[in-house]
Amino acid sequence: MTNHQHPTGGDAHALPEPYLTELAPGVHAFIQPDGGWCLNNAGFVTDGTATLVVDTAATERRARLLRRRIEESGAPAPRTVVNTHHHGDHTYGNGVFAPEATVIGHAACRRELLAAGYQLHAVWPEVPYGEIALTPPEITFEDRLTVHVGAIEVQLIHPGVAHTPGDAIVWLPEQRVVFTGDLIFNGGTPFLFMGSLSGSLRAIEILRSLDATTVVPGHGPVAGPEVYDGVERYLRFVEELAREGRAAGRTPLEMAREAELGEFAELAEHERLVANLLRAYAELDGAAPGSPLDAVAGFGAMAELNGGVPPACHA
Repeated sequence: MTNHQHPTGGDAHALPEPYLTELAPGVHAFIQPDGGWCLNNAGFVTDGTATLVVDTAATERRARLLRRRIEESGAPAPRTVVNTHHHGDHTYGNGVFAPEATVIGHAACRRELLAAGYQLHAVWPEVPYGEIALTPPEITFEDRLTVHVGAIEVQLIHPGVAHTPGDAIVWLPEQRVVFTGDLIFNGGTPFLFMGSLSGSLRAIEILRSLDATTVVPGHGPVAGPEVYDGVERYLRFVEELAREGRAAGRTPLEMAREAELGEFAELAEHERLVANLLRAYAELDGAAPGSPLDAVAGFGAMAELNGGVPPACHA
């Protein structure tokens, strides 16, 4: 069990409440400590005449808290929700905002959300999710889409398959603020199992090219662009481990157990290393980025690496 985990299904109220932080006029991040499994970041953008929400939350309670925080800020009721990818911690709360708000996401985000169904329920059935109405994006895009929130320009950029097949970077060029979704973790271990190692490295280069000054990661505290460097070093670490292990005929689990984590020992969710190696091995074997891997085997391997303790949903 990592230092950020409480027992599966434990008291969610033992964690600090989510909080808002203003990043620029009209731009807020909704940060959910501790940033571990199921505790993602969200945010909203408003110019006082319109409001756009970036991602929602894993439970009805947390999504309603986000909605309440937006109301308390004085912003108009949201009429747009953007999903950075399909995972339930970023999309389960869409139904709290729809149908009054239109949900936008990458075409693969819609496809994967519909295919995955109640994905978090399947992995963590004991969590009190509340009433969750799966609400996939109604408007989808392939490469880029620009949304205007009143006077504020919001660019949606698909970096290719990276964390998932349907990632979307949310970039505010005038404010130089970027919401990365789970392309970036700050303080937690990146998770590539459903995406691509090579694609994640490419996504970091795309993020760097935007020249943002404020970075809202998918999990963990708001940072500056220096956060990209640590994520890239971790990805290179996984890449090298995979090449060494595959050449030596060793399994991803063997390599993960024996790995010297070095600077990455400070990251939470160490068990993700074996899942990341499973993806890296698959790519070395010629698998297409984002091609499905056995999720039961992946989470089982993470539990084995974790001393028999499955990853715990913190929400």
